[in-house]
Amino acid sequence: MSIEGGEGAPAVTVADFGYRQELKRALTLTDLLVYGLVLIAPTAPFPSFGIMYDASAGMVPLVYVIGLVAMFFTALSYMAMSQEFPLAGSAYAYARGTLGETAGFIAGWAVVLDYLLTPALIYIAAAVAIDAVLPGIPLAVWAIGLLVFNTVINLRGIDSITRTNKGLLLLQLAALGLFFVCALVALARGTAGAHLTLEPFYDRSRIAPAVVLGAVSIGVLNYLGFDAISTLAEETRGGVTLVGKATLLTLVVTAVLFIGQSYLASLFVLHRDAFGPGKPSYAAFYTIAGVIGGPWLKGVLSIAGVFLAGIASALTSQAAIARLLFSMARDGRLPRSFAHVDPHRKVPDRSTLLVAGVTVGLILFFAHRLELLLTVVSFGAMTGFLFVHVSVIRHFLWRKASRDWLRHLLAPVIGFLIIGFVMFNMSANAQRLGLSWIAVGVLIVLARKFLPVRSPTE
Repeated sequence: MSIEGGEGAPAVTVADFGYRQELKRALTLTDLLVYGLVLIAPTAPFPSFGIMYDASAGMVPLVYVIGLVAMFFTALSYMAMSQEFPLAGSAYAYARGTLGETAGFIAGWAVVLDYLLTPALIYIAAAVAIDAVLPGIPLAVWAIGLLVFNTVINLRGIDSITRTNKGLLLLQLAALGLFFVCALVALARGTAGAHLTLEPFYDRSRIAPAVVLGAVSIGVLNYLGFDAISTLAEETRGGVTLVGKATLLTLVVTAVLFIGQSYLASLFVLHRDAFGPGKPSYAAFYTIAGVIGGPWLKGVLSIAGVFLAGIASALTSQAAIARLLFSMARDGRLPRSFAHVDPHRKVPDRSTLLVAGVTVGLILFFAHRLELLLTVVSFGAMTGFLFVHVSVIRHFLWRKASRDWLRHLLAPVIGFLIIGFVMFNMSANAQRLGLSWIAVGVLIVLARKFLPVRSPTE
């Protein structure tokens, strides 16, 4: 099956890369946008608002503005590569196609770290939220129960995932809309001294280089997830530009939602120094919601911000990692059995079950080690971003002799430097564990190189 190219461009097919079209092409631009929004979560600022408030000296909207600018360059690189390599492997496929087999495997191996840990992190966080209301049942039981529910939906096919995503997204947007309405009413009444001001974006008395640099690191991390749209490239219909458009659109829409809700919330805590570590910062947004609308609004947003967002995001995360593993297995970089596709539902069923099995183990191990899990979950994504930026330069400037210096040199260089800065400023634990994972990947590459391995075509 062909994928229509841009205007005047020849059609591109998966056959051009030596593959058969096995996955079901059913996704539109709207479906991809829903997928990206669900993965990032429109309500993501709810649980992180207090932490970001303390780190940014109260200028949370500024953090999201800087994060948008920073991630814009990475989004441009994904757009460029997704049109040239419309494959399910994302960063793995891009690096493999431009930098070679070894670089491709390391890029894919790095992204696996992020994609594989993310569902476990979300399920445990959702279990913690349930435990706060219904205590007494082990966290692992709740987490595994939610995992089973999402795995069944994933196995039913991409249409099932899309329908569930739309429903969960609508519930989140409804809760977010409710917050906007209540906040605007409270603002008009001057509740808690709230009034219109630009201080949440720029407070001259608090702004400092350290605040801005810190905002870069925090702001980038809050947008992670938009890149996973590229894993659905072989399940889209509408042309090779569709994934790129959805990637950029997802980033912009989430930025508008993040900036809007964090700005309104900030107006009710003007001139507050900090929320303090622990529960005061974790529950800051919900505390503000209580001031705005009372306990009922606080309860509604707690459900939407943690439980609904968590279930939806974990569902899409499982789909993303299953397709990455499918792509790597299809190339023989992982056992070929995980490239199996269900002939009826057109879904990578064995990779989906593998993800579920590994996630069970991660849940059991990390159920009471949430902070450790949180430190390494973004390292893999950042490493994958670095490979994507290098792939753009290699593919367009070296191979195609492009003279579009803005898109094919300046943008990826800026994106590479921003991601490098963020990784340099990660915690020592995140760096050690992330680099250890990469080291394991290097050992696998060396083992395959020096030990006889059967060709995937044999």
